[in-house]
This record gives sequence, C-alpha cells and structure tokens, in this order.
Amino acid sequence: MRKSRFTEAQIIGMIKEQEAGLPTVEVCRKHGLSTATFYKLKAKYGGMEVSDARRLRQLEDENGKLKRLLADSMLDNAILKDLLGKV
Repeated sequence: MRKSRFTEAQIIGMIKEQEAGLPTVEVCRKHGLSTATFYKLKAKYGGMEVSDARRLRQLEDENGKLKRLLADSMLDNAILKDLLGKV
C-alpha cells in the first residue's frame, strides 16, 4: 500500500479546516490534493483526533502482522497434511 504524503495530524487539520467553514475546493487547492482524495481521507479520519488516528494505524499494523502469521501457520498445516497423506 502506498504511503500517504500527509501525516495523520495534517489530514485531521485539513478536515477541521473544512468543517470550520472553508470550502472544500479551497482546502484541496491549499494542500494540493483532489477533492476525491479529500473525501476519501475524510471518510477514514472524519471525527477523529490525532491520538485516535495514531491508534488506528497501530491497530492496522498489528492486524496485518496477525494475518501474515495466520497465513503462515495455515500453509504449514496444509504442507504437513500433504506429507502425512503421501506416507
């Protein structure tokens, strides 16, 4: 997955600017992103504080590691079943 150009704090700052009354087009022009990207980020980070966003990123990283561990163990189990089935 591609890393964002913006930190969580910057993204939340942009959302707060828009919620404070600045038009979305102006926020996007000021920060150099498209309106589609802005609304995508708003859907993910809307209503969050910076600490919440950091916690979300930590949980997503941990979830990815756990998924990889599960996939590795399932692969090991499948290999062992194949080996036992051939004996």
